[in-house]
Amino acid sequence: MIRKVFEGKKPLICYFMAGYPSIEDSLETAKVLIDSGADMLEVGFPFSDPVADGTTIQIAHEKAVKDGITPSKVFEVTKRIKQEYLDVPIVGMTYYNPIFKTGEEEFCKVAKESGVDGFIVPDLPPEEAESFKKIANSYGLSVIFLLAPTSDEKRIRLISGMSDDFIYYVSLTGITGERESLPWEELEEKIRYIKTLTDKKVAVGFGVSKKEHAQRISNVGDGVIVGSAVVKLQGKADFQTLRSLVKELKEGIEG
Repeated sequence: MIRKVFEGKKPLICYFMAGYPSIEDSLETAKVLIDSGADMLEVGFPFSDPVADGTTIQIAHEKAVKDGITPSKVFEVTKRIKQEYLDVPIVGMTYYNPIFKTGEEEFCKVAKESGVDGFIVPDLPPEEAESFKKIANSYGLSVIFLLAPTSDEKRIRLISGMSDDFIYYVSLTGITGERESLPWEELEEKIRYIKTLTDKKVAVGFGVSKKEHAQRISNVGDGVIVGSAVVKLQGKADFQTLRSLVKELKEGIEG
């Protein structure tokens, strides 16, 4: 299902935090994202120590954790989304601790039953992911790995071999968050280089917040990922502005 959204187009992949600022607000966020043009959803699992995330998403993690949004409640959210939007892939973005605590087998089983199509686990390196990937794949779940600007040829080949469906390229070194501009020359050069080493699709995230960003990324990449810009509006329940943002990003990709 995930692979399908890359066929004949460059998908817009939108991240949101489950249960933030409430369960219903996060469900409305998902609805607005899909209805405005998102091709795939990344659903954030709240966690107490989100090391890869910037301030906007950290705040969302903290609020949702404080409100008792557990993985089981996140799966309730994904189930409700999938009931309404059967053809939209849902990728869970979670740190490894909740998977470990629940147990890899149980986590994957419930995920599959709840409409999840795959996972991104930013703190699970491929060298330690063999068990989780094997179990996830046995349930028909994809596991997506990340590449960074610092990744060398050996790393790129390793990630390419391990990552299902597509590779998540992190546009800059550091944490998530909106940026006015991105290191375009370096980014474009790196993506071109990655593509000489793999035939996997490469979607780009971190820092994306404007139409121009989406447009420039889609010139070299295979998909555009937006997170913090969505979560900021989600936290305010500003769905009108969120709708406009998604439409603008979509226009940037298609333009």
